[in-house]
Amino acid sequence: MRRLLVLLPALLLALLSRAAPLPLATPGDRQLADYFRDEVMMLSSNCLANISSRQDWESQRAEYRRQLQEMLGLWPMPPRTDLQPVITGRITNADFTVENIYFQASPKLYVTANLYLPTNLDRPAPAILYECGHWSFKTNGINYGNKAVYQSDGAWYARNGYVCLVLDTVLAGEIPGIHTGTRDHGLWWWNSRGYTPAGVEAWFGIRALDYLCTRPEVDTNRFGITGHSGGGAYSWTVTALDDRIKAAAPLAGMADARSHMLDGVIDNHCDCNFFVNIYHWDFPQVAALAAPRPLLIGGTDRDQLFHLDSTMRIYEKVRRIYQLYGATNRLGLVIAPGNHDETPELQLAVMRWFNRYLKGEETPVETAAKRFFAPQELKVFETLPTDSINSNIASTFVPMAQPEQELADELRAELRAKVFSGWPEESLPTEMKPVFSVQRGHIRLRGWGFTSEHDVPLRIYMFDDISAKPKQISLRVLDATGWTNWLRAGRSFWEGQAMNGTTVAGEFIDENNSADAAALDKLKSELSDGKTVLAFFAPRGVGLTAWSGGEKRLTQIRRRFMLLGQTLDGMRVWDIRRAIQTIHALRGVKSPQIELQASDGEAVNALYAALFEPGVRKLDLIDLPKTHMDANAPDYLNVLKFTDIAQVTEAVSGQAEVKLETR
Repeated sequence: MRRLLVLLPALLLALLSRAAPLPLATPGDRQLADYFRDEVMMLSSNCLANISSRQDWESQRAEYRRQLQEMLGLWPMPPRTDLQPVITGRITNADFTVENIYFQASPKLYVTANLYLPTNLDRPAPAILYECGHWSFKTNGINYGNKAVYQSDGAWYARNGYVCLVLDTVLAGEIPGIHTGTRDHGLWWWNSRGYTPAGVEAWFGIRALDYLCTRPEVDTNRFGITGHSGGGAYSWTVTALDDRIKAAAPLAGMADARSHMLDGVIDNHCDCNFFVNIYHWDFPQVAALAAPRPLLIGGTDRDQLFHLDSTMRIYEKVRRIYQLYGATNRLGLVIAPGNHDETPELQLAVMRWFNRYLKGEETPVETAAKRFFAPQELKVFETLPTDSINSNIASTFVPMAQPEQELADELRAELRAKVFSGWPEESLPTEMKPVFSVQRGHIRLRGWGFTSEHDVPLRIYMFDDISAKPKQISLRVLDATGWTNWLRAGRSFWEGQAMNGTTVAGEFIDENNSADAAALDKLKSELSDGKTVLAFFAPRGVGLTAWSGGEKRLTQIRRRFMLLGQTLDGMRVWDIRRAIQTIHALRGVKSPQIELQASDGEAVNALYAALFEPGVRKLDLIDLPKTHMDANAPDYLNVLKFTDIAQVTEAVSGQAEVKLETR
């Protein structure tokens, strides 16, 4: 059986030892590390900092729960439609009976599970919802689900007098789905949809409680929940969202932002660990929503995925909330020796916790968890339902905005609050300063530095004819290819300047970027009419702030932005806005005519920047993606809940000329 166990996601065991901070190979790497460190420390210090009394907590708890629902894609909560439960088989032994069941959490969204019922119940019993982790069983192309591996837990609870429902996950149930859309599959549109598989798993758990409430064997006032690793993560969220849970014991399953970002454990975790963090929470805020109900926090001292120091920080922040209730006796902590595993010591502590708070018992636990059945015996479906939406649930779980045109002011307000909430304060000074100025004949090239936000110094270049009186500025937003082309033209302009006593700006002496006289001539021709100043700008991660590494490294970076309640592209929109603001300040004119030019993904970023910057009078957008669902379109958190690229284009067209081109 051990040979047939499959760990999902693939290669996770090989990754366990690889959690590490991002490398610091370039100046951009070092700036990014400083940025993430400072953002994490702000997130951590703000977590629950405004709660100083029980009244504070109780006045805000309902809103915190609503925010969590929203960040999981569960606000408003989906309709509680008919579960349509079906029992497909039973197994009976001396101590308990197992029912193989399925129900529909939403229409055509199937949940497979095993229900363990103690033998000879003479009254309704307390019930445990057991949330499975990422272990599953698969052989000959057939999925038997997580429940086949975690059967020992279900049996053990039944042998100790509990009804126990062992729940398959959307990732590794009999109808497998995806948990690793951003980590492994490049499905960044999940962010734009406001989708996370953590929301589906939470919904599965809530509907599982609904199902247990229909069973006459269950005392619905005595629900407990537990699980390890991924199961621990879902135990946290279901507890936070549903007060029917009277005692909780999540094992592992949660690390704080500091551990995720600075220790690098985020790189090992799939998307089911994360909410769409538009309210800028750190994870202890989720855990605190259990208060003042009995909560046992568990882990191991050498867990490679959920580090001990992170567990202790979470415990201490949650403990403060329990202190406000005078209920620290209802908060427990158990740390067992070992690696990332649901060890017997942890299992025993959880059983004793439930016995105390669901049964009112302190008697010794005399049995041990063990497996009883072949995985095939626990399988629910003989034939998988043909109407299942499990595998594609990301496409429908969170509703999209209707294609209706909104007033620009209303659209800006929605986007600022629920999509670009990670932006700094609008009043942040740009702190611009000159970096260099060089002139050849009547053509001048100047460089200006400015601050987009903390730890993000950027540069804008202005190329003009000093003999003319230009009326507009054409700002070119550069991607990596555009940056290389600009360097070649700029290097051609600088040739020979050092011999005249001018120190060449460092970016123009890169040996990998040869001078390109033809590119320079093309830029000069654009200045020939005397009406235009050419400006060039690279947002963070491009040009002087470029990061080392390939696509895998970029994925790691993008997921860190996501955890902070931002996206890389969303912050690049902010960078473009700051470049526009810097140009306004540099010119010393209230409303210079600014034209934005960008291509591909940067064209979308420029479009959204123009929505927020009324000084942009024209946009020249090349190969603009049609929707945020396109694979190459930028991702902004939640944007498809409110609008899409076509609607924003129409809104911007009301305040600026928009020219769309294709190559």
